[in-house]
Amino acid sequence: MQPRNSRLNSSALRGAVDLAAVKAAGEAAQKAEQARAERARQAAAADSAGAVPAQSAHQLVIDVTEDTFETEVVQRSTEVPVVIDFWAEWCGPCKQLSPILEDLAEEYAGRFVLAKIDVDANQLLSQQFGIQGIPAVMAVVAGQLVPLFQGAESAANIRKILDQLILVAEQRFGVAGGAAVPGGAEAAAPQRPEDPALSAAHDALDSGDLGGAIRAYQNVLIEQPGNTEAKLGLAQAELLKRIEGLDLQAVRAAAAADPKDVEAQLKAADLDLVGGHVEDAFGRLVTTVGRTAGEDRDAARVRLLELFEVIGVEDPRVVAARTALARVLF
Repeated sequence: MQPRNSRLNSSALRGAVDLAAVKAAGEAAQKAEQARAERARQAAAADSAGAVPAQSAHQLVIDVTEDTFETEVVQRSTEVPVVIDFWAEWCGPCKQLSPILEDLAEEYAGRFVLAKIDVDANQLLSQQFGIQGIPAVMAVVAGQLVPLFQGAESAANIRKILDQLILVAEQRFGVAGGAAVPGGAEAAAPQRPEDPALSAAHDALDSGDLGGAIRAYQNVLIEQPGNTEAKLGLAQAELLKRIEGLDLQAVRAAAAADPKDVEAQLKAADLDLVGGHVEDAFGRLVTTVGRTAGEDRDAARVRLLELFEVIGVEDPRVVAARTALARVLF
């Protein structure tokens, strides 16, 4: 929701749509660690009592219905990535794909859980997920939907997809399943110590100290160039810094008046994104790349890549925009 007046500021925008991702990732990591600690406590208590551990460490393959979706998928996704296999009895390719996914669930030994949803018996879920054809495979991580693929795939290709999913789940959301052990219990994953430098950067962003947040995230990345959370935080802080003092109506009027004004298109794309109009922001910049050349084209392309970082490179809207960018570039 936009503020009532047309002048935007960082405090008004914090928490808008995708800009809450850093905070969400931290909260998801905390929930995941708490869940793993609780499972470890329960397993230890069962061992000391000489009891057989209950199946609190989840089954690797589960059938999910509309009634159990919230518990079995959404809540469980705070502890382990949940891969969803949408299938039907009449679907020939499903009969080829499902056994592969089930075998991989066993092979990965608890690093993800496979949830099977019969689209005929659960039509509401099928509609909510926008399933157009089956088999279709998606994932939920910390309550966030991650589309994976549609149609049959080889085990080798699926392994690559799963490896990327598990990496994103752990690095961005702190969600990592533990390895399964005999008796149905999971090995508790070691808790990661909180990074003081990253926490300081998050605090600066939350308090509106955008310059301090930018410097803090940059310092983290100097020491840890591959830190996904720091990259996301830096992209968000830089975006908020760029829109400080911008007049929404004036920017939109300038962009509409002269589509060839690259600077106006860059500012409008930033405002589109923070207003929740992600596809509009991406489409505006892809169009600008297509109609420009030289330094102007490079400026639009670089800004588009920066906005990809804000949303997250695995987001389906980013994937679609990358494809569109490739078409206009080549």
